[in-house]
Amino acid sequence: MWVEKYRPVELSQIINQEDTVKRLKALVKNPLEMPHLLFAGPPGTGKTTAALCVAREIMKDYWRDYTLELNASNERGIDTVRERIKNFASYASPGNGVPFRIVLLDESDAMTHDAQTALRRIMEESFRTARFILTANYSSNIIEPIQSRCAIFKFQRLGRDVVVEYLATICKKEGVKCTKAALGLVYDNTEGDLRHALNLLQAASTMGEITEESVKRVSGLSGKAKVAEVIETALRGDFSSARLKMIELLQVGGMSEHDFIKFASDALSRSDFSSSIEALQATADTDYRLLLGANPDIQLTAYLARLAEIGRRQKGQLSDKRDN
Repeated sequence: MWVEKYRPVELSQIINQEDTVKRLKALVKNPLEMPHLLFAGPPGTGKTTAALCVAREIMKDYWRDYTLELNASNERGIDTVRERIKNFASYASPGNGVPFRIVLLDESDAMTHDAQTALRRIMEESFRTARFILTANYSSNIIEPIQSRCAIFKFQRLGRDVVVEYLATICKKEGVKCTKAALGLVYDNTEGDLRHALNLLQAASTMGEITEESVKRVSGLSGKAKVAEVIETALRGDFSSARLKMIELLQVGGMSEHDFIKFASDALSRSDFSSSIEALQATADTDYRLLLGANPDIQLTAYLARLAEIGRRQKGQLSDKRDN
């Protein structure tokens, strides 16, 4: 995968985050004085990559042995915090010039409130032996006691020119022909998410030269487009078909429920229901319940049912108007 093949291994290789990189370089010079870190910003802007670079620069060749990387959106419960994280963080410093262990929690804003409360205590108790690096799309979803114990770094959305130039460099290295218009279209479809952009670029490259047409064809196969199809189906009142498509995305495609609701919100904003207060409220309610740790299948099924009901009601209202 090009995402992994071209992932930066040094802080200096991270693009379009100059201020953040400068601050991190200063921190890793004196690792024992480094606090816990919280990286916040849109997806695909380099948060996880920066965390891995910090681990490499502090622990050198031993970074894999003494880094615990977890995706908190998948392992977000209190049991994970109490068992895996606490056990790993509580071990004594490893030696070999390694000052401490590092616990990397991706998408930590998806952790339940109870899990975050337990995590706060572990962060306090294990500061001598471990440092925590948390990444989050929304730092506001991290409880204040954790935020206050971290140095917070804000990652900005990547600009169009920066991403297009970077993608052109990748195409050159891979020996793939491309047009600037096609790379611009990749950016438009991914909105500054470099991880998504690289995946889309690689998919388009399988068709030969990367053109606007090839980008359009593969972008229709993206998760974002598939979620939009689910939402459109639900809003047409076809709840059963929408739910089957959702289950396929989550259970077969491996999409997280948080990505689903995020893409659903985007699809809703582009639909004929973009001004529907009821549909927007349904999206917000579902997002909130997922963050609290409610059962994803039940909540997303209920969400599609509400959208289907809204869609049927509007269809009925339009029919009544035509009859009148």
